Amino acid sequence: MRGLRLLRAPAALLGCLCVLLFLGGTPAYAHTALKDATPGPGAKVAPGADVVALTFGRLKSGTTPKISLVGSDGSPVAVGRPEVADDSVVCAAVTPLRAGVVTLSYTVVSADGDQQSSAFQFEVADGAESVATPSACRGLSLQAPGAGGENGSILGLGRTTALVAFSVMGVVVVGGGVIVVRTMRGRRLTGSGRTAV
Repeated sequence: MRGLRLLRAPAALLGCLCVLLFLGGTPAYAHTALKDATPGPGAKVAPGADVVALTFGRLKSGTTPKISLVGSDGSPVAVGRPEVADDSVVCAAVTPLRAGVVTLSYTVVSADGDQQSSAFQFEVADGAESVATPSACRGLSLQAPGAGGENGSILGLGRTTALVAFSVMGVVVVGGGVIVVRTMRGRRLTGSGRTAV
């Protein structure tokens, strides 16, 4: 009997340590999880909403979140460049929403550098309640949709940057072609001169 009592204490202590290790070792994945949204996942809103807002935990400063919307017909909805308010609320102006199911996709970077991407859907329907611009977004001067934001980009670059890059690439290709042609002509002339001698 006494031997069983002596074994129970270490077994109970070992069980407690295992529970503590299991609970203490669980990683914290929820720090960038979506906490609130306007319109929110599964919400039903009236047509005409022109601002979306997503609330997270603290986001990394200096990073630009990405937001994209797709209408029920599969066509993209123009989105202006997202802005961050209060280090946690992402606001973006969008083309006034039309009736149908809208899919919103986002990518954000938390304060510790972890990136999270996800998506959700909401419905825009006649007769539904209008959605007001969230208070955190009201003081921001949001870029108009299609004014050089995500939808005005080419291969992920700003329109101006992309045009400059393509121009430089064009000059390099044309210049390289001219050099190759001149080199080939020079070799031919040198070769024909040797034949004549």
